[in-house]
Order: sequence, then C-alpha cells, then structure tokens
Amino acid sequence: MKPIHNLILLLFLHLTTVSFGQYTVRDPKAIPLNGEWVFAMDPNEVGETGKWYREDAPLNRWNKVTVPHCFSTDPRYQFYTGTVWYRRTFPWQPTTGKRIILHFDAAYYETVVWLNNQKVGTHEGGYTPFHFDITDYLKAGTNTIAVSVNNNTWRTGTIPGAKDNNQPNDPFPGWINYGGLIRPVYLTVEPAVYVENVKVEATPDLAKGTATLKVKTRIRNTTGQATTPKLAFRLEQTGKTVNVTWKQQPGQTTNQTTVWEAETSLKAADVKLWSVDQPTLYDLQVVAATDTVRTHFGIRKVEVKGTQLLLNGQPIKVAGGNRVVDYPALGSLEPDWLVEKDLRLMKEAGMELHRLTHYTPAETVYDWADRNGMLIITEAGNWQLTPRQMDNDTIRTKFRQQFREMVERDWNHPSVIAYSVGNEYLSEQSAGQRWTKDMIAYARELDPTRLYTFASMRLNILPKKPEDEASQYCDFISTNTYGNHAPILKHIHALYPDKPIFISEYGTRADGKDGEAGQVRHLEKFLSDIRQLPYVIGASWWSYNDYLSRHDGTNPDGTRPWGLVRHDRSKRSLYDAHRSGMAPVTVEKLSWTPGPEGVHQLKLRVTARNDFPAYAIRQYQLKTGTSTLRIPDLQPGQTADFTLPVSGFDKTITIEILKPTGFSILAQTIDLTNDTRTSNR
Repeated sequence: MKPIHNLILLLFLHLTTVSFGQYTVRDPKAIPLNGEWVFAMDPNEVGETGKWYREDAPLNRWNKVTVPHCFSTDPRYQFYTGTVWYRRTFPWQPTTGKRIILHFDAAYYETVVWLNNQKVGTHEGGYTPFHFDITDYLKAGTNTIAVSVNNNTWRTGTIPGAKDNNQPNDPFPGWINYGGLIRPVYLTVEPAVYVENVKVEATPDLAKGTATLKVKTRIRNTTGQATTPKLAFRLEQTGKTVNVTWKQQPGQTTNQTTVWEAETSLKAADVKLWSVDQPTLYDLQVVAATDTVRTHFGIRKVEVKGTQLLLNGQPIKVAGGNRVVDYPALGSLEPDWLVEKDLRLMKEAGMELHRLTHYTPAETVYDWADRNGMLIITEAGNWQLTPRQMDNDTIRTKFRQQFREMVERDWNHPSVIAYSVGNEYLSEQSAGQRWTKDMIAYARELDPTRLYTFASMRLNILPKKPEDEASQYCDFISTNTYGNHAPILKHIHALYPDKPIFISEYGTRADGKDGEAGQVRHLEKFLSDIRQLPYVIGASWWSYNDYLSRHDGTNPDGTRPWGLVRHDRSKRSLYDAHRSGMAPVTVEKLSWTPGPEGVHQLKLRVTARNDFPAYAIRQYQLKTGTSTLRIPDLQPGQTADFTLPVSGFDKTITIEILKPTGFSILAQTIDLTNDTRTSNR
C-alpha cells in the first residue's frame, strides 16, 4: 500500500484548496486528520499526570467524536468549561529529506500536543492558526496523536478573558467560550528547504493604470547547511498567465529563516482592480527549489483622505454588520455551507462591510469576501481589557502573538482593508492610550499596507480635547454608539475634523419595549440622522445575527436578540428594512401610461444615492419579470431613466436591482394604479 501522504499529494497537487468534507483548507498539500477521534473530559486535570497521551492508555471510557468538534454544543458535554482530550491514530511511512508539519487552523483555547508519548508543544489563543514540526516524533506504522484543549477563559490572563474588576456577573466577554478542535487539523509534507509564508503587496498607480507587486517569501531551511534557492514565480489572472520580469534579492536571515524579496511591475493592460462590485483576483505561484506554494491576491488601493474613505481613488460609504460566529448545534464551527449562507444573507441585506466581532473567523470567510466583494475590518483580542490588563507585559505579549498569527494568515486577502487593535476599552485613560499607540505601531511593522483603528465606546461622552483619547492614533475613527446619533457624531467630528467616522456598532434589540418594529424604526431614524453627516463612511449594525451569551442582560433562553436574523438565521422584519434602506440606489416611478390591448408604458428613474450608502455604480442591472436592462454607470447623485413596456392587467410590478456579482440588493414593488410605491422587500 502506498503511504497516505503520497496518495493525497498526487490527488490534490493541482488544487489551491482541499475539501475536508464540510470544511475547506487552502493548502493543497494538506493531508486531513479531520474525522473520527476519541474524546474525554478531564474536569479534575489528571490527564497529563495520568498519561492519557500514551499509546497504551486505556480508551474504553472515551467517546467517538468528529473533528472539527465543538464540545460546548455536543449534548454529552454541553457548556462544559475545562480541559478535554482528543486522540486518534494515523499510519505513516518514513520519508527521507522531508519535514512533516502538523497544522491546527484553530483550537479554543489552550492546546497541548503529544505524539507517540512525547510532548510536541503548546499554544495559547482560540482563533488563530498554529503548527508544529513533528518530523522527529513520527515513526513507521501507526502513530498516536493526543491533544488536550482547555477552554477556561474565565481567568484574567487569557485573551479574551475575564476582567480584573471584581464585578458581579462579569466573568467573560459577551460570547460563549466554545471549546474544542474547532477548525481543521491536517499534515503537510515539506522539503527540507520550504516556503513558510508569502506576503504580496500589490500597489496600483491609479493615474497610470499600472501596478507594482512586491513579494516577500519566508523560506525555512532545516538542513543545517547554508543554501539560497533562487525563486521562480508564475502570475495568473482568470487562468491566463501574466508575463512579467522579476527582480529579487535575499532579505533578512534569522536562524533557519530567510525572507526573500522580489518585485515586478504590471503594465496597464494587465491591471484589473479589485473592488466591491468587481472582485478581480490574481493567483501567484512561488517555486523555491522543490517547493511550490500558491496564494491569491487583489490589486486595490484603500486610503483615507480628509474625511473620506477611498477605494481605488473613489469615495465609498457602505453599510456593514457585525457577525457573531454562533449557530445552533454548531457553536463556533464554521462549515463551508454556513459561511456561504451567512455572507450571502449579509451581502443581500446591503452589508458590504463585515466588521469582525473581536476575533478572527475561519479563513473561508475571507476567501468568500475576496471572491464576492466584501470589505473586512478584522480585529484581535482586546475586548474591554482593563487598564491594569493593558499595562500587563504578559497580556501584551499574548496579544502581539495572536495579532501576528492573524495578520500572517490574512495579509494577502484584498477584502481586508483595516485592522483593529481592540474594542471598548478605556481609551481616555493613559493605559488605553499607550495600548493603542504601541499596538498600532507594532501592527504597522507587520503590515504597513492596511489602515488601523479600534472601536471606542468613550467618544460618546468624552473627551473634550482630541489628545485626551486614543482615537488620535487611528487612521479613521470607529465608534460604538447606541442612540442619540446625530449629536454624538457631530461631537466626534468636532474633535477629529480631519478623520472619517465609521460607526462600528449601533442598533437595538428585538425584545425592547417596541419589539421588532422598534428595530425598524431605530434603523429609519438612524439613516435620517447620518445621511446629513458627510463624514460618516460606514455603519455596522450590531449584530447581523442573534447569538448565545453569558453576559449580563442575556435572555433566559440564553440568546441576545440583536440580529437582522435570529439564531437559526430566520429573517426578522429588520432584514428587509435594512436591505431597502442600505441599497446604494433608489427606484422611483415617474409615470404610468396605459396603452391599447393591454400594452402599457412604465417610466422609472434609478438614482445612485449621494448620501448614505454612496459609491459609484457600475454594471448594475434592473430586472423585471420579463426582462433585464443594464443600468448606465452612475456616480453618486446621478440618475438614469427607463421606459419599460408592461403587458397584461396586473396592478403591481416588482423591480429588482442586481449587482454585477449577481447579488440581488433591492426588490421593490411598484403600484401601477397610482403614483406611489407600495412596498419594498
């Protein structure tokens, strides 16, 4: 029988992603360790001293589970907090001159790994990937892997974790500490000198239409001998090779790692910009000696100019949503179908921007956003850390580690336009200011190509001077503001008149005194307020979906009902209201002219909004039941008129607006019997 790794490598060599059942992994070399494992709880913390990791440990009391696995939602272990163990075996044959890497896309929260009775390593952090070189731990034949995972983030030293304020009923952030091997586990077989990571910086020259590519390739040399493999590159766009000439040179060398730098230019004919409605992607193949890796990227320019956010030189104002990774019976698991379901619902609700909810989700989220044109502000770690915690060197070190793991996974995704260094901490205090300044400085060293911000809750009442609050260090202001929007936003603008304002959270619960109808009215009032404020560049409803929580104020059923959709993703009336209110175009009936023999004429006007949301409209379509018409390209404020023949004797007609990516963003019913619109849906 051929070794398992040879079979799988041959099968997937031509792919850039590998499907593990319901989960996709981007590495085509991946050898899955998903599937059946055995599982046991360890509430007394006796597993390590009892040597549960040993190959000969008895397994008669262990249960079978399927990895990825969230034990917090498994009915047998529901909402357990503590240490658990996972075990499985897999076959292996000796490999010469190869390195075997064990990958975890994420495990919540503290992880210890054993292989064949030996401890391999540890990792802290629940949402970022990590890996170990296990070459020296493997043996021919059957190998036993054991993993302990602890989800106890009730403590003050974890990120996320409990605050050190000794307040009642405030043990943990506002989401469940879903534990387990929550994302795929797999192996890769690497040559002795292999590519560990690739960073692509694609910078367009908007005036000339050209672009510059800078590629940093981190190569790991495990041979113990000096070697400098020259790199080869292949660039493709929509399957066609883009011919370019590369200049390359070795960069910094640290221990076994060297970063090679390469640069090339793209002529205007080869440059197609990535945007919300034209999400054009390029594929880059990097060859280093016998190793080959692939990544995709987009060419786009995101910048702040005064109070504007510019995408490829054009002002853009977009609606967004905060999505909490939580689904019935899955917890924090994110199978491909759920990512597709959630992001499609968000996109069709007018949420062009996904402000991540305090932690990084599965990479399939970013891949979907890259392919379908969704902007992402990604965030790590600091959820309401106290001043003492933000000044704690250990917590700072943990945050930097998790932030680096996030950035090094996600820095080639064109959907990521900004990084956030935290949410709702005391940013007017000296500790909050130091944190913001230091962490943004650290982050810029990792990735200077993105914008930086954090979500402040202190600007609603404070400060009196801009230097008294940490937003002074941000590229744009992010404010969590719930109500009284116009006065607060005017106050923030007066403090920072040269910075755009992004409303990173706003909204109201569906179980308030006015119920779900109150959510709709809240949205309508919010829109009437911000449409008068030209410096507001975005607004992200808290939250896209209902979720489970242990936070103060959670309902007796365990949910926090903020969403456009419920926990099971059924839609509230707010969903349709958000969809129509956040469409970048409006449709107006100009006239209705009855004709002979049931053939009539309907005149419509399509207008690109110039208040909020607002951005250039290109290649949109207007669809009726019988025809689809191209809408001329429109800048904000411009209009296009249409005359539609309508046959029959129906009293209404439904007009639909489609994006060039195929998403339906507005469906409006026109009353043909009078001069008013009857409904939006």
